[in-house]
Amino acid sequence: MALRAILFDKDGTLIDFDATWGPAAYEVMRTLAAGNDKAFAELIRVSEYLEPERRFLPTSPLVAGSSAHYGPLWAQALGRPPGLDLYHEMDELFRVWGLRHLAPIGEPAAVARALSERALRLGIATNDAEASARSQAEALGLLPFLDFIAGYDSGFGGKPHPGMVLAFADRLDVGADQIALVGDSLHDLETARLAGAIGIAVLTGPLKDAARADLAPHADYVIDSIADLPTLVDRLAAGSD
Repeated sequence: MALRAILFDKDGTLIDFDATWGPAAYEVMRTLAAGNDKAFAELIRVSEYLEPERRFLPTSPLVAGSSAHYGPLWAQALGRPPGLDLYHEMDELFRVWGLRHLAPIGEPAAVARALSERALRLGIATNDAEASARSQAEALGLLPFLDFIAGYDSGFGGKPHPGMVLAFADRLDVGADQIALVGDSLHDLETARLAGAIGIAVLTGPLKDAARADLAPHADYVIDSIADLPTLVDRLAAGSD
């Protein structure tokens, strides 16, 4: 069956996770710690963050989780009550600093244009906040090609819950089996499986060298990066895969 639509993960798929969120998170943690060295050190510890390298370990709760997921850890580190007030503050700080350090993988807008020219409908499903996803999509020149943007706070649940894929399918009035979810993590592939969508793994996320071995058993297709999507779509349309 030919694809009708593609839903992109964002971090590690459209943008470089380490190059974007590594330096951004450092600024967010410094801002929230507000000069409290003990709180800053605890934020680094619970985030599994390598301060000298300005990046996260692949096992960090920030790699695939939303602020609602790791927020309680940060609340404890800061000595603040967990809850929406703190998580919204975190989300806004990450939106500002993530936009400042935004580092695309390849040319996302060119890929989106090529897919749109093949009559595919496109969207983004991310565990980032929706406002941050929209800001980054606009900065990348993607908004003209997108029919759908969902974050963990959009009301469809976060990945690996299938809600974002099912909402996208409902928005387009197509079957989930005609949608491919493209992502760099097991969360993305599990989301696709639970929704009945096609799972396409890209090898551009923070897993690095382990990505193919970890992701391939759970993916319908594996490609090096989103730059390979138009070719894969053409093969699927021709029935050669």
